[in-house]
Formats: sequence, structure tokens, C-alpha cells
Amino acid sequence: MTVSVESLAIDWLGYATVRIESGDGTVVYLDPGRYGVLTGEWEPDTPGVAHPEPRDYVPGDADVVCVTHDHHYDSDGIERVANDDTTVAVYEAVYPPGIDRDVASLDDLPGEVVRVGEHDDDLFADVVVRSLPAYNDPDGPHTRENGEPYHPEGFGVGFHLTIDDTRVFWPGDTDVLPGHEEFDVDVFLPPIGGSFTMDRHSAADLAAALSPTLTIPIHYDTFEALETDSRAFAADVASRGVPVALDESRGD
Repeated sequence: MTVSVESLAIDWLGYATVRIESGDGTVVYLDPGRYGVLTGEWEPDTPGVAHPEPRDYVPGDADVVCVTHDHHYDSDGIERVANDDTTVAVYEAVYPPGIDRDVASLDDLPGEVVRVGEHDDDLFADVVVRSLPAYNDPDGPHTRENGEPYHPEGFGVGFHLTIDDTRVFWPGDTDVLPGHEEFDVDVFLPPIGGSFTMDRHSAADLAAALSPTLTIPIHYDTFEALETDSRAFAADVASRGVPVALDESRGD
């Protein structure tokens, strides 16, 4: 399902993968790949994985690709959407040799790979790309049995993009953090699956604080730990006067 906001066409392709196309044809992907969102296949031994529509998605149309952290680094996904002219903005802590999946090195990716830090502000293909910290509060609910956060501080980032003067906010795999509510946002892409990120309740609170033109929830129902009541989220957000678009087209 393609959602139109201002001059942008936005598609949530599943998991954390979002495609954004501007009015002049500039294409940005956020965290492309994993769990079959680009291939129609899914990783084995992952109970509850939502089965995407069968596809062989290899558009090679990306002008910019943004990668938030190791969990969302999928070299095959990047190779499917990128080309030799693509700028691939990868958070500086992403370390392919330490990832417990079969992934290629950054040097083998198509296009130009640019490392970004936690507080960078860059211009790629007329897209303003700002990075910001993304992590779980060590005193919050999203920690392992040993008390370590699933996403410790310094492990990942989120992205705030300005495309055709429209501001798109993907906070990444994170809890709601101090300062999030201060961003100027037209399109809010919150993770609502809980377990490893903000849940639908805290995401709805943040949506109300941001008051964007549109909220499009992502990063839910991919597998059992991310299952949530997306319709309840949509109703909660809408009841606070914030428009929301719900795409339930990827799962069973």
C-alpha cells in the first residue's frame, strides 16, 4: 500500500523497511531487507514470522539507503535496492564481521558507503539526513535477563529526513528518549512492536506530542515477539487528533 503525504509516496515493505519517493523521483530506503520483505522468503527457525506476498524485489532504484544498526544490516537487501550511484548511509557502529548472519562486508556494497555518527547532519541526493541516538533505557523494560538492554546506547541510530521540505522521522529500534518530542515531524514512522522497542502505547504518546501530518506505524507483527494490536494503536492515535495510515497488507 502506497501512502501519499505532500509530494512523497511512502511504502512500508515489512519489518523496518520503508521506501520513500519524492515528487522529482528521488528514492530513499530505510533499513532494507530481512525476514523476506524483499524476497517473499523468510528465515528458518523464526516462529510466527509473517509471510510476505511472494516477490523478487530488485528495483535498484535507491538514491539513498539508511541503515540504523546491526540487526537491520542486510547486505542482500541493500544490493537489491541500490546501484552504483547510491549513497549508503550506515551507522558507524555497524560491524558486519560481528553479525551472526551471512552478510557481505561494507566494501562489497554497491554505491558509495558513508559512515554516520549519532549526531550527523548530511545532504545526500538533495535529501537532508540527520542521525540521532537510538537505544533502550537500561532501567526500562527492554532488557535481557542479565539486565543488558537489547539496544544499548551507542549500538544504533534513528534518522530524521527532509525530502521535498517534508520531514520524515524513523526513530530506529529505541525506546522513547528525551528530545524525541522536540523534533519537527510531518511523517512519523514509529516502531510499535514492543519487546525490543517502544510499544504501541508509548509510540502513541510520542505521536500525540509530535502532532505530525501522518503517522505510519512499522516494525510490528514480523514475528511473535513483535505482535501487537495495530488497530488499537491506530484508534488511540486517531482519538488524539493525529491522522494515521495502517497497512495490514503484509501478513496472513
